[in-house]
Amino acid sequence: MQVRWKKLITKTLIWLLAELLLNLIGLDDLADYSEFLFERNVIILKA
Repeated sequence: MQVRWKKLITKTLIWLLAELLLNLIGLDDLADYSEFLFERNVIILKA
């Protein structure tokens, strides 16, 4: 398997810059909270 280092490093840097920017303006917590709301498991009890 050949790793495409240039593509991997580029994607990682873009992700890191986006995280830093969102954290600075306070939207990172909002995004994390929305992920929690949409991805949590719901337990339904049947009587």
